[in-house]
Amino acid sequence: MQTVLDKLRFPEGPVVLDDGSVLCVEVGGGVITGIDVKGVRRTYAETGGGPNGAALGPDGALYVCNNGGLNWMPRGRWLLPHGTAPSYVSGSIQRVDLKTGACTTLYDSCNGVRLKGPNDLVFDHHGGFWFTDHGKVRERDTDRGGVYYARADGSLIREVVFPLVTPNGIGLAPDGKTLYVAETDTARLWAWAIEAPGEIAPMPWPASPNGGRLLHAASEYMRFDSLAVEAGGNVCIATIIKAGITVVSPQGQRVEHVPIDGETYVTNICFGGPDRRTAYVTLSGNGELVALDWPRAGLALAH
Repeated sequence: MQTVLDKLRFPEGPVVLDDGSVLCVEVGGGVITGIDVKGVRRTYAETGGGPNGAALGPDGALYVCNNGGLNWMPRGRWLLPHGTAPSYVSGSIQRVDLKTGACTTLYDSCNGVRLKGPNDLVFDHHGGFWFTDHGKVRERDTDRGGVYYARADGSLIREVVFPLVTPNGIGLAPDGKTLYVAETDTARLWAWAIEAPGEIAPMPWPASPNGGRLLHAASEYMRFDSLAVEAGGNVCIATIIKAGITVVSPQGQRVEHVPIDGETYVTNICFGGPDRRTAYVTLSGNGELVALDWPRAGLALAH
């Protein structure tokens, strides 16, 4: 395992650019930080709030799920999220020009309802993107979350799935016909059949509380965060508490758990490098982005 970036304030959302540069968000710093192929570190943009998931769009811009801001609590050598920032207004989807660093808000509501805490997103081959809204946590209550579909040009946003319990990582099967979402607090992985861009074929109630098929549920206490899909269809879920990457087959069986020592908050994964066999993983408590060899190729993401 090799450290790519360190001294980050709760990194998440790693992205590999077309030229081989790697960047990630700093949720606790409100910035996007990266390193180029020559090893030069730079700040790409200041987003403010709490940038979370990120993905390249069809126009070459970076699209960011911004949770609107969190409180932070030092615990030993770790910096941990804790509740909602006093400055919080809403969550949003931001478009970031990687050349200039300019940030614009693309969406902050859907049908008059404010986005609470957008968390992760994935583009499809139609130029639109799916994203999760994790919700926000307060002292005595927490939001129910959901899944949305939106267009990159700002012309459409639609709530597709509601409710979910702390939805986090989101991804698409290699054929684009299945949507995957991981819930953090339940450590469950859900799957929906996709009928058309932004449209699913939900399972009927009461067979499913949210229209999805329960693909996998952890058998011991852990928490699921972001995810990435392999070219062969396995779903790789960054896993908190039982720190590492939990790999689940398209049929729902656990293929393996790849442990990562010395960190509890393993939060995100993406693939890059030759043949996409390098896994870039965020160790948020330690403030690191690391790279490790992966035994199978990751899926080439649409953008």
